[in-house]
Amino acid sequence: MAAKILANLIVMGSGILGRALVQAYRQALQNASKSGVAQEAFQNPIRRGRKIMTEQEARAILGVTENTAWEEILKRYDSLFENNAKNGSFYLQSKVHRAKECLETVYQSKGPDTAAG
Repeated sequence: MAAKILANLIVMGSGILGRALVQAYRQALQNASKSGVAQEAFQNPIRRGRKIMTEQEARAILGVTENTAWEEILKRYDSLFENNAKNGSFYLQSKVHRAKECLETVYQSKGPDTAAG
C-alpha cells in the first residue's frame, strides 16, 4: 500500500514539475522576445561566437600599455596564465591566451626586433 502511494506521489510530482518547467520556458521566451534578445540571437548566432579580440581589449586583459616591452608582456602573460591554471577559470585562462596571441601579431607586424615569438 505504501509503495502505491509513493508511486502516485512521484508521478503527480513529476507532472507538476514538468508543467512548471514548460510554463517557465514559455515565459522566458516571451521575455526574450519583448526585449529583443531572441531576435538578436537568431540573427547573429555565428558572429557572436567568433568575435575577434581588439588590441585595446588584449592590452586591458594583460594590463599593459602600448609602450610595454614584449618581454614584460610575456611576464604578465605567464603570471596570469599560471594563476588561472591553478585556481582560476578556464574561460579567463583562454582570454589571457587570446590576448597574448593578439598582441603577438601586433608586435610581429611592427618588426622582428619587437617580438621574440
